[in-house]
Amino acid sequence: MKAKVLIIEDDPHILLGLEEILKGEGYAVTTCDRGDLALEAVTKCQPDLIVLDVMLPGLSGYDVCRQLRAKRISTPILMLTAKGQEMDKVIGLELGADDYMTKPFGVRELVARISALRRRACPPGEGDGAASFQIGASTIDAKRFLLCRGKVSEQLTAKELKLLQLFHAHPGEVLSRDKLLNEVWGYSYYGTTRTLDQVIVQLRKKLGDSGEEPRHLVTVHGVGYKLVD
Repeated sequence: MKAKVLIIEDDPHILLGLEEILKGEGYAVTTCDRGDLALEAVTKCQPDLIVLDVMLPGLSGYDVCRQLRAKRISTPILMLTAKGQEMDKVIGLELGADDYMTKPFGVRELVARISALRRRACPPGEGDGAASFQIGASTIDAKRFLLCRGKVSEQLTAKELKLLQLFHAHPGEVLSRDKLLNEVWGYSYYGTTRTLDQVIVQLRKKLGDSGEEPRHLVTVHGVGYKLVD
């Protein structure tokens, strides 16, 4: 079956261009041009990946992303925006987006990033480790992209899950920022390590480990991070 991509974009020229490009790459494409119709489109389409513009009528892409993650929809999200400020990227990633591209962008890079997101979002259990595992007091359910700690359940993004699986597979080992970026974001990633650092901050919060001295995901200054379980 063809992988399904939902494009949420209000610029008709960009929307048509993206649709033609992705259909040419073998994807089944559905489109939506309003933020306030996006949730309905996701429910109806059940896409394997979402390309989401930030500036949308009715509801911003940030709000759409926030609502999708609040509903525990873990579909990978690639955000598009005309903004180039680092903080705009950080906001999108903190809300649960998996990757971020700034307009204008190259067609080949867009296709490569979508392909990379699809590979990293393959069903857990197909080379991605155990279906569930423990980190401290938290149980990670890879099949449902959930982290459960006591009575608290936190939805995980594809990248957050992949990072936890990687740390769990290398307990106590110092993993460099470059290794983490290459393993989780892929070799085609052109961003900065700030993106990784922000995702680590979010994971610490979900692990109940966001104090001044983290107990589980520990920073090794000048190198990267390690899991102390």
